[in-house]
Amino acid sequence: MTEKHKEAEEAHLPNTMGVPVRAGSTGDPEFTLSSPVVTHMERSQNWGWMVSGIICLNILILGCALVSGSAYEDINISTDHLQIYLIVLLILTTAWIIYFAVYTARQENAIVYQDSHAGPIWLRGGLVLFGILSFIMNIFKIASYVGYLHCDSAVKVAFPVVQIAFITTQTYLMWFHAKDCLQVQKNLTRCGLMLTLSTNLVMWMTLVTEESLHQTILPEYQQNESKSLGRSSYISKAGYGDDKCSCSHTSCSIFKEAYYYLYPFNIEYSLFASAMAYIMWKNVGRVADEHSHHHFKFRLREVVVGPVAGVLLVISGIATFIVYEMEMKIYSYDRDDLMNDHALMIHFVMNIVIVALMSLATLLGCVIFKLDHKNHVSEKNPTRSLDVGLLVGASLGQFIISYFSIVAMVATGANGHLNRLNLAWSIIMVIQLGLQNFFIIDGLHREPHLEIHLPTTVENPYLKENDKTQNECMESDLDKRMPAALEHKHKLSWKRRVVKEVCAFLLLGNIILWIMPAFGARPQFDHDTELKFYNFNLWAAVVNIGLPFGIFYRMHSVASLFEVFLRS
Repeated sequence: MTEKHKEAEEAHLPNTMGVPVRAGSTGDPEFTLSSPVVTHMERSQNWGWMVSGIICLNILILGCALVSGSAYEDINISTDHLQIYLIVLLILTTAWIIYFAVYTARQENAIVYQDSHAGPIWLRGGLVLFGILSFIMNIFKIASYVGYLHCDSAVKVAFPVVQIAFITTQTYLMWFHAKDCLQVQKNLTRCGLMLTLSTNLVMWMTLVTEESLHQTILPEYQQNESKSLGRSSYISKAGYGDDKCSCSHTSCSIFKEAYYYLYPFNIEYSLFASAMAYIMWKNVGRVADEHSHHHFKFRLREVVVGPVAGVLLVISGIATFIVYEMEMKIYSYDRDDLMNDHALMIHFVMNIVIVALMSLATLLGCVIFKLDHKNHVSEKNPTRSLDVGLLVGASLGQFIISYFSIVAMVATGANGHLNRLNLAWSIIMVIQLGLQNFFIIDGLHREPHLEIHLPTTVENPYLKENDKTQNECMESDLDKRMPAALEHKHKLSWKRRVVKEVCAFLLLGNIILWIMPAFGARPQFDHDTELKFYNFNLWAAVVNIGLPFGIFYRMHSVASLFEVFLRS
């Protein structure tokens, strides 16, 4: 090809980057980097990030003000005001999700790239499970609130109805579009995803506030001494049906009790959806790296000790939790301090055993990681960065509660067996959180184990007769070695097996540590040493702020440990 033909061909090169390319100057960095089109694209991208961030910030601050105000009787902000605000957010978010789904289905090449790390199947499966349970919770709410329509606001019935529509559309969005890196309408999509993120966070704040106030014990002050009333039935203004408004049907109390037990699942649903919406927001306009895609297969082969020990731990934890809850509810009304102390002692001992065993298992896993010298991944990954950030950030809630308890126990001398058990539990909890964070973060950053595929032979039609005979001998020899190779392929090394055993045990241990506080275990209020030391208002604030983060930490650890299990 002549020089003239080459120049003519370069002059007609397709413009794939949206930047004008001049013939003969394709390698000129000054021309390409300072192009007005590139500058305009960067400004447009920054504008989308900035506006979506401002939208999220304003929604969260206003929501925080309304949620905080509606929680106190003395502030003239009713539950109706908060729920009207939430209904508006839910309707706007649902409308955007429907528009997004329809637009991307009709627009050709709207989704070209996908982030293979985002929205793994176990995370989307967990979101669907929590979404179904949240759906059922709202059905119970509607059935309960209908009984108060004759004397209460209709907003309280409209809110769960709108939330059902929101949960349905959002679950669809996260299941089918969690991995997408959208390349069209980027600014609008960023704003829509931030609206979705902030709506879920405001919902989370509302649910956590209602659940915390429902579980909070109100102290009785007599002679300047704080005396706990035991398990209180106090419900904030977010509760429904007071003395002035009676239910029109007899099933109200049953439905009310049922939906409060489903609150933990709705809380986790909001947090899971928030995390996935953030990853989608980060992936808007991103060109995913196809070379980093790995397929992981879930196998429990040769992993026995960890799952069995974990299941026994969960069963023992649930049994002691049921005993603890029953004794606290029965004997708190009788003011039987001896039986209350017995229930607390059972709870403290069981938690110490669980956390101590998890600490030892985590330490073993950390040692194996140090012995197994593997490279750490260097590529940028928004999903992994978010996992690490959430892991460390959420653990701060449990860290805060534990350190406040340690200070109170040491300052009061840790007199009595309950105080000493509480002190030991808090110290071991701090150790376990630190070790588990290190283990999970190190496991997420290690290069995944990739299976080596066995070579296959293909018959060459051009081989001569002698060559075919020789090739058949080689295939026969390969067939003899195939069973041994397959056995070696599926046989785990002892280091990988130990890591998988540790992951399985820790995963189940975190599940039981999620179940107990999520479904009502509040030894922080049942044991009154911290209440007397810090006074009720400060200690209630510490627990009601830190505990929701601690509960989320356990569920997030389950997802992260499952990924470490698959990568090992």
